[in-house]
Amino acid sequence: MYDYLIKGGTVVDGTGTAPFVGDVAIADGKIAAVGASIEGEAKEVIDATGHFVTPGWVDVHTHYDGQVAWDDVIDPSSSNGVTTAIMGNCGVGFAPVPKGGEKELIELMEGVEDIPGTALYEGMPWGTWETFPEYIEYLDSRKYSLDIGAQIAHGAIRNYVMEERGRANEDATAQDIEHMSQIIEEAIKAGAVGVTTSRTVGHRSINGEAVPGTFAADDELEAFADAIKRAGKGVFEIIPSSSVGDMAALGGEPRSTLEEVELMAKMSKESGCPITFTLIQVFEKPELWREVLALVAEHNKNGAQLRPQVCSRPIGMITGLTGYHLFQRRESYLKIADLPLEERMAEMRKPEVKAQILADEDIPHPQAGSMENVVVAFKQALALMFKLESPIDYEPSPEKSFMALAAAEGRDPEEYMYDFLLEDDGKSFGILLGANYLAGDYEVIREMLTDDNTVVGLSDAGAHVSLIVDGAMPTYQMTHWVRDRSRGEKLPIEFIVNKQTLNNANLYGLTDRGSLEVGKRADMNIIDMDSLQTGRPEAHYDLPAGGRRIMQPVQGYKATFVHGVQTRKDDQDTGARPGRVARAA
Repeated sequence: MYDYLIKGGTVVDGTGTAPFVGDVAIADGKIAAVGASIEGEAKEVIDATGHFVTPGWVDVHTHYDGQVAWDDVIDPSSSNGVTTAIMGNCGVGFAPVPKGGEKELIELMEGVEDIPGTALYEGMPWGTWETFPEYIEYLDSRKYSLDIGAQIAHGAIRNYVMEERGRANEDATAQDIEHMSQIIEEAIKAGAVGVTTSRTVGHRSINGEAVPGTFAADDELEAFADAIKRAGKGVFEIIPSSSVGDMAALGGEPRSTLEEVELMAKMSKESGCPITFTLIQVFEKPELWREVLALVAEHNKNGAQLRPQVCSRPIGMITGLTGYHLFQRRESYLKIADLPLEERMAEMRKPEVKAQILADEDIPHPQAGSMENVVVAFKQALALMFKLESPIDYEPSPEKSFMALAAAEGRDPEEYMYDFLLEDDGKSFGILLGANYLAGDYEVIREMLTDDNTVVGLSDAGAHVSLIVDGAMPTYQMTHWVRDRSRGEKLPIEFIVNKQTLNNANLYGLTDRGSLEVGKRADMNIIDMDSLQTGRPEAHYDLPAGGRRIMQPVQGYKATFVHGVQTRKDDQDTGARPGRVARAA
C-alpha cells in the first residue's frame, strides 16, 4: 500500500523533460511509482487535477546557520516549497568555534549577513560544540521541516586556527594551512557538503573588518581544494574579488573577476572539485558577466567544473519605515527613531520635522560594517528604486522609478520618497533594483539563467533580515519566468523546475533527490499555479530577543512533502518535522 497517491496532476519531474498529466505514488519516504495512471491502494489519495507536481526546490545559497538553533520551521524557505537548504555560504559560519569565542563569529555574521547579533547571542546554545563534527552532531539532534546542508566557512576556520592573526588577514604559515586543510577534510567526512570563502572587501564584520580569508594567498585556497579532493566529495563556494563591483569606496578589490576565474579553474582542474561562485552584473563593467561565462565555458571544456551562481531576479534592497530607509541616519530622525511606528509617523508628518529631516546630513553609523550605512546606496540610486505594490512588479519600466515619478510631479526626489514612506500606515515598501537591472529589464538575467554552466541561487534566505526578501526567489521563478513575464521571453516550466531541483542537487552530490524518479526521495510540491504568488513584504518581530525580520508572504502551495512526509498543506505548516542534515553521496 502506498502512503500517498497523487492523482491527475501535471507532472514536471525535474529532469528537464516535458510535463505530462499523470500520477505519483509515495511509499516509505521515496517515490514508488510515476506514470500516466497508477493503480493500487493508498493511505491517502490527493487529487492534483489542474495543479503542477514538482520535486521540492533545492536552495543552494542560504544563511540559516543561526536560525537552525532556535527554529524548526525554517521560514522563509519552507513556505516557498524548498525541501533542501544549503547554508554556511560566503565564508561565514559558526563552526569551528573556540570555547567562549563566539563573539568574533557573531560580529562577522552580523556585518556580512545583517542578522541581529542579539538574536545570535540569545538564540544559540554556545558551548554545545567546538569542532565542525560536533556542530554536525548538534544539527543531527534536531528536526526540521526541511533538510539542511551545512558548509564549513573560511572565516570560522581562520579564526579558530590563527586567532587574531586570522582575523587581521595576516598571511597563513605552512603549518596554519595544513591545520586548516585537515579541519576541512574532517568536516566533509563528518557531513559538510562544502567549504566556502569570501574574497570581496565588501563583506565586512559589524566593526568594518574584512572577513578572515579575504586576502588569502593562492596556496591557502589550493589547500582547501585539495582537502575536498582527499575527502572525495564536496563543493567549494566562493565570493570572488570584484564580483560585486570594484569597491572603490572601501579601497578597491585586490583582484579582477577574470583573474579569480583563472584561479578557480586551476583549482578545479587540479582537485577535481566543483566550484560555484557568485556572478552578477556590476555597475562599473556591465558586460563583464558575458566575458566570465565565455571563460567558464572554455575552462569547463578543458576539465574544470565551474558553476557560476546566478539569481532569477535583481538582487533587491527593500526600503520602508519598518526596515531601512533613506532618512534613518539623519540627525533629526535619530531623535524619534525609537518611537513606536504610529508615534514616529505622527512626528514625521509635522511640517517642521519633515523640513529638518530633509535638510539634515547623514550621520554614519558608529559601527562601520552596519547595514544601516546602506542609506548611501539609497541616496545615490533613486533612479533604480521602485514602489512595491500589489501585484508586485519586479520588472518595472524606468518611468516608474522614484526619480521619474518625482520629476513627473515637479518634486524633489527625496521629498517624494519621504511622503511615500508614510503611506499605508507606514507599512509601504520600495525596492532598489540594482545588480542585473542596469538596462531596466530582465534580458541579462534570462541569458544568465539559460547558460548551460550556471546554477540558480543567491536567495540569501535567512540573512539580510531587514534589507532583502529574496528567500521567495524559488517561488518567484515560477510566477515570473513561467507565467507572468510580459516584457520579454518567458521560460518553459520544465527548464525552471530543473534549474532549481536536479541541477542544484547534482552540484552538491545530493543524488538521492531533485527529480521525481522511482527510488528517489519523495521531496515534492503540489502547486496551484493560478493562485501562486508572492505578497508585499511585512515586518515581523519574532527573532530571539525580539529581533526584526521582514518576510514576504506566499500562497499557492497546495502541499509540500519532505522525505515522503507532508510538511505543508494549503500554505500552512502541518507541524511535521522530517527534515534532517543533508549529506552528499
